[in-house]
Amino acid sequence: NVVEEMAIASGVPVPDVYVLGQERSINAFAAGLKPGDAVIGVTRGCIQMLTRDELQGVIAHEFSHILNGDMRLNLRLIGWLNGILCLAMLGYYLLRIGFYSGSGGGGGGGKKGGNPLPLIGLALVVIGFTGVFFGRLIKSAVSRQREFLADASAVQFTRNPDGIVGALKKIGGLMEGSRVMSPAAEEASHMFFGNGLKPPLFGSMLATHPPLVERIRVWEPNFTGSYPPVKKPVAEAIPTRPRRAAGKPPISLGGLVGGIAAAGALGTGGAVAGRRSGATGRVEASTALQHAGTPTLDHLEHASGLLEDIPESLREATQQPFAATALVYGVLLASANEADQEAQLATLPPPVVHEIKRLLPALRELPARLRLPLFELGLPALRQLSPRQFEDLETTVRRLIEADSEIDLFEYAVLKLLARHLTPTFRPVRRRTAMLYALNPVTAECVVLLSGLAHVGQADEAGARAAYEVGLRKLELSVMEHPLLEAGSANLSQIDAALDRLVQLALPLRRRLLDACALAVAQDGKLAEREAELLRAIADTLECPLPP
Repeated sequence: NVVEEMAIASGVPVPDVYVLGQERSINAFAAGLKPGDAVIGVTRGCIQMLTRDELQGVIAHEFSHILNGDMRLNLRLIGWLNGILCLAMLGYYLLRIGFYSGSGGGGGGGKKGGNPLPLIGLALVVIGFTGVFFGRLIKSAVSRQREFLADASAVQFTRNPDGIVGALKKIGGLMEGSRVMSPAAEEASHMFFGNGLKPPLFGSMLATHPPLVERIRVWEPNFTGSYPPVKKPVAEAIPTRPRRAAGKPPISLGGLVGGIAAAGALGTGGAVAGRRSGATGRVEASTALQHAGTPTLDHLEHASGLLEDIPESLREATQQPFAATALVYGVLLASANEADQEAQLATLPPPVVHEIKRLLPALRELPARLRLPLFELGLPALRQLSPRQFEDLETTVRRLIEADSEIDLFEYAVLKLLARHLTPTFRPVRRRTAMLYALNPVTAECVVLLSGLAHVGQADEAGARAAYEVGLRKLELSVMEHPLLEAGSANLSQIDAALDRLVQLALPLRRRLLDACALAVAQDGKLAEREAELLRAIADTLECPLPP
């Protein structure tokens, strides 16, 4: 529950969660190359010994590593250090080969210009182990600073320093502490929440984590260093999730759903439909991207509220692959008329049909704003499908979407969700390494994206033109040279192709493009709910996740 809340609140896919069942200490880690393939691991002691607030602080700490790019850095450090160690091991083997060949029969070792392998091997051993030592110094220094940053981000996220401080105090008071007994703990030591190793020989020089006392005193300056006895907390029958403030309306988290999908179905090559009026709950456009990578308690409370609003039967269906597959089909069928539903169900296997019919009553009552969060919750279970099962899922989803010869924005969002966060698990697609450091090569794609956003965000042609020009000026492009495209020319296929190209931009340019998008959909100085969700979906495609 905590991981799901954090994922939805921060705008990243729900990561897989693994438990180190034999580890009685309190520790956790995040691993992966990017938010889309992240996993979170926790020890058995972390689950058993922490309260929900403390566990929330630990998980928020790990999400900070995900959002700040620390996971990729951590894996690179492992690779670099092992590469340097390979030099030392190569030198060791050359040293042995040289000695054995030099001491063999025939007196070869006494000849002039003897075997040079021992000297080469010795040099590589010295270089390798010296490099490893200084590499570990660098790894430790970097890791200590990232831990302080992650602690601060976790407190900013939860606004509850007692959670992470309580977890740190329990590590200090627990006999096992945060020690990880796995033989692989040393090479991944810098990835853990707490120090997973015995105190290093050279003290703080090689420590991958700041001392517990220092981390605690950041939030409790008067802490004396005395750790209270650790007791297993009483299990909570009902998790005490943060609640929305009374009278505060829920904010849509439906991605491209909300009012946008209701604006009308789109043909696969059709234009983006115009905006409906009546959006509620607005935020300043200038702050739309303020919390990119830095979600707050408001986002966490909102995510918690969304999860509470999803019926328990549907939440349970997201937890195992078969039911999650039926759930995907059911959401796509829920809005179809009865005749179309029966026609589509007839093409599916009977066990799947039975499960879909069990879920359909709840799915028909599900608000539009909850459909995409429901999909996100099911991603970890869907990753457990076999390759053949995923092919069937992919084929069936596309057939259900294309059954009426139209595709609306919600269905488009489903396809993007599967393509971005599920397909790479089964068919890894190597992203082109070429990075674009200027907008000139993708000017046409920027025009397509901003034109489509302008037509979605504004009710009339004049408003769309004004919104488009505001976004274009942010990119320092000429309005005269790049006029607004007609609504029919900025269709879903073109927008999709444009996003696939724009994702190759360097991160600063993607951030600048998102700023332009925010201005385009909020030309009146405000950002309506559904416009904010469209912006968030684009941000996800551009690999810059935004909180709801």
